[in-house]
Amino acid sequence: MRLTTRGRYAVTALLDLALQPPEQTITLAEIATRQTISVAYLEQLFAKLKRHGLVSSVRGANGGYHLARKAEEITVLEIIEAVNETVDATRCDHKANCQNGAMCLTHDLWQELSLHIADYLAKITLADLVSRDNVQTVALRQNPASFDTALLSVTGI
Repeated sequence: MRLTTRGRYAVTALLDLALQPPEQTITLAEIATRQTISVAYLEQLFAKLKRHGLVSSVRGANGGYHLARKAEEITVLEIIEAVNETVDATRCDHKANCQNGAMCLTHDLWQELSLHIADYLAKITLADLVSRDNVQTVALRQNPASFDTALLSVTGI
């Protein structure tokens, strides 16, 4: 299994959105600046994330993006899958044809690992990530003005 920058950046960008006040739209340029991801790359990711119903966009002068659902309802696995990433650790895409058309010795091991990874990521929501101490510390450093409002809305404090 290899999670590429596409999956990592998608999770990072949506976590950035989750950390912002929910009533505020956030531009890709703002996310790009805070997370050092190119706007062009974010545009590609957000097109996929929008198609999968994870983000919504608003046009116009005050336009931008916001989460399409509550942070508690969006899992890390959903985000990764929305941008065409996989957590499959097998080399055969679970087809059991890993060694010249036949199953290899370690196929079951990698398939079980894939299932554990998917299960783990399906249990973690954006809200879970927002509530982590390290995430809060980094978010405060990146955007101190918006952080407190967003944390209150996501955690219910």
